[in-house]
Amino acid sequence: MILVEADVSEEWDSSTDWALLADAAVRAAVAESGVPGLLDDGVEAEVSVKFTSDEEVRSLNAAWRGKDKATNVLSFPMVEQEQLPVLTRSGAGEALLGDIVLAYGVCSSEAADKGVDMSGHAAHLVVHGTLHLLGFDHELGDEEAETMEEAERRALAGLGIADPYEIRH
Repeated sequence: MILVEADVSEEWDSSTDWALLADAAVRAAVAESGVPGLLDDGVEAEVSVKFTSDEEVRSLNAAWRGKDKATNVLSFPMVEQEQLPVLTRSGAGEALLGDIVLAYGVCSSEAADKGVDMSGHAAHLVVHGTLHLLGFDHELGDEEAETMEEAERRALAGLGIADPYEIRH
């Protein structure tokens, strides 16, 4: 069973239920991750999603990654990838998978530039962040990037969100 905790700052538009969006996006990502057993009742896994300001994300990015700039999403895994199958095999595991942090201004600007709605873009970033928590890493090379993008496409399709990697003319 996945528990998704969401913390939403005031600048995020209140017309969207960001906590509900985070819950659906995390579940969709887990279902397409190769470790869908994390959704089983015997496993207790938690993901924290924070919808916050560019400044907070910039500060976290500087402190943890040495990059003094805001970025769209940060992921902070708490479980080693090798431990995930053990958690699901035992059927009675418990783990804090990690934290995902989204920056409002960067996300909003990207959504506008791509011509997509903010909620769909944020869902994509939560899916992306969740896959990072589960050991996916697009920075390890082209094959890994394509594997991660395919998992994202499947998860987003399950949420009714168009392929964010499709070339638009």
